[in-house]
Amino acid sequence: MGQTPTVGTLPGPPFTVRATGQAPTVGIVGGIGPESTVVYYRSIVAEYQRRNPEGGSPRILLNSIELKAMLALVMTHQFDALAEFLLAEIRKLALAGADFAIVAANTPHLVFGALAARAPIPLLSIVEVTRDAARRLGVLRAGLFGTRFTMESRLYHDVFEAVGIAVVVPSPDEQEYVHDKYFTELGNGIVRDDTRAELLAIVDRMRTRDRIDAIILGGTELSLILGEETAAAVPVLDTTALHARAVVDRLLGV
Repeated sequence: MGQTPTVGTLPGPPFTVRATGQAPTVGIVGGIGPESTVVYYRSIVAEYQRRNPEGGSPRILLNSIELKAMLALVMTHQFDALAEFLLAEIRKLALAGADFAIVAANTPHLVFGALAARAPIPLLSIVEVTRDAARRLGVLRAGLFGTRFTMESRLYHDVFEAVGIAVVVPSPDEQEYVHDKYFTELGNGIVRDDTRAELLAIVDRMRTRDRIDAIILGGTELSLILGEETAAAVPVLDTTALHARAVVDRLLGV
């Protein structure tokens, strides 16, 4: 009997082999939630075809995972188990032929370091991609919207502060509002004008109170409601759009 493969190794033939000249394949861990996964797919295809009009369509593998199972691990702070859960899903993409992968959500990036160290294929971080965009814009103080887990964590703070960019979160009451609307409305594809107005009001208060000069949409569904280039007169760092563009960069070898 053969030995049980260790994490980071795969049984069978090497998964990186592809036909000569064939473009790489991206694997997407999606379904976190479904609405933003659709946006990811459409954005990657549209950006790829815009930049490579004679090259056809990008090669994409999608693994839509069980959202409730993942959220249960996040809510109970079982981060080691969360990493194992996501690693198993990334390995499926590798076995299917993906050359690199993304996790199409912000909150799972709480364990990105553990995933990147052990995944069988390279991973592209949504946080690092957004940090690079903030640096290009000359941002010094960025506000952060997202789930409660993202806003309360050091997920963005540590990566941004390492390059001299401060990350500021809303007040506790404002955080509760953003988190609630994220799960009860945006995660279900519901986009309300009154919710948009209140989110913009929070950005405006943070611009005055906290001196932010950009707002990070640190939840992929937030792009459904604040998809413009600016909000309350500050630039919007749309993590979904930035992540999708970085995928196309990798697919095109930029």
